Amino acid sequence: MEDLQVRVRRPGRDRPPRHLADLDAAERRAAVLDLGQPAYRADQLSRHYFGRLTESPAEMTDLPSAVRQTLVQALLPQLLTAERELTCDQGLTRKTAWRSADGSYLESVLMRYPGRVTICVSSQAGCGMACPFCATGQAGLTRSLSTAEIVTQVVAGARALAQGAVVGGPGRVSNVVFMGMGEPLANYASVVGAVRRLTDPVPDGLGISQRALTVSTVGLVPAIKKLAREKLSVRLAVSLHAPDDELRDELVPVNRRWKVAEVLDAAWGYAAATGRRVSIEYAMIRDVNDQSWRADALARLLAGRLAHVNLIPLNPTPGSRWTASEPQVAAEFEARLAGRGIPVSVRDTRGSEIDGACGQLAAASRADSRRRRGSELDGSSPRAAKVGLLGG
Repeated sequence: MEDLQVRVRRPGRDRPPRHLADLDAAERRAAVLDLGQPAYRADQLSRHYFGRLTESPAEMTDLPSAVRQTLVQALLPQLLTAERELTCDQGLTRKTAWRSADGSYLESVLMRYPGRVTICVSSQAGCGMACPFCATGQAGLTRSLSTAEIVTQVVAGARALAQGAVVGGPGRVSNVVFMGMGEPLANYASVVGAVRRLTDPVPDGLGISQRALTVSTVGLVPAIKKLAREKLSVRLAVSLHAPDDELRDELVPVNRRWKVAEVLDAAWGYAAATGRRVSIEYAMIRDVNDQSWRADALARLLAGRLAHVNLIPLNPTPGSRWTASEPQVAAEFEARLAGRGIPVSVRDTRGSEIDGACGQLAAASRADSRRRRGSELDGSSPRAAKVGLLGG
């Protein structure tokens, strides 16, 4: 038992192993050369991962059998394990709770619509922004994800689609939104790296259009300005949730550092640099931020700007005092914005049947893991050694 306790890994303490998706094309070739193989093996390996969507050495028949396992172990290690998968919307929505190599938990959601498939990915395990109405924010931050851990979420969805494992037949990922667990711009280098891997053409990446990617933020002003200088064409989404500093200080605590005016100024700078319309995310919270006067205040802030408001019916977490606005109140809020010429829409509420709010499924998986670990360490579980050694 003493040996078991020593070997159990705690979330966030181990760096994920290096993966092909962490590296650009030149770095992959250098890594392959270090393994004593010709540089072109890196392109072959990349084509299998990003083009053919396989990590199985047996399927890599263009690689010499003697080196396949070595290359895969060195550059395609397993980073995430699907701990739990739930579906709803007649199978068109699939939510996955992932466990990383160090036992951290995160989520992704695949959503199939007529003519497109969107994957919502996590950029961190947990979140340090502490927004009180968000399950992830209340759980706190475990750690930031690596570029490859972010990319893996998309590749896994792309693989499921290509294999016809999602209702609707074979397909491909058309859109990626960084709106899962975590604050993307608090993990800036990994997120920008993931954007480049997802949008570089095969074999360097997945070949998704940059314009089909959306990066969200609660308003980290210096990072927004830095992103504007990257010369990317991804869409920026600002989680505003209130037009006034008094309320936003409570709903989005980072507002105490960068106020509404500063956040929006940075957003307009991003729009000017990229030509992309900014998405203003606004969770509709009953009797908190859904008053008509706040709709009018928001309209004044956005008048004449390259922006679109995305109203989000809040998906409450169990036991939370925060809940969704009444439908008629939300409709009035939407109408007041539209009546003042502000482009506005209401987000489709996918996943409400499957712990749909961000962080809920990962939290449930994490709790299950802790219960298992407790029973394993006191000897009540026959699976103690296996699960304990995995750090689950």
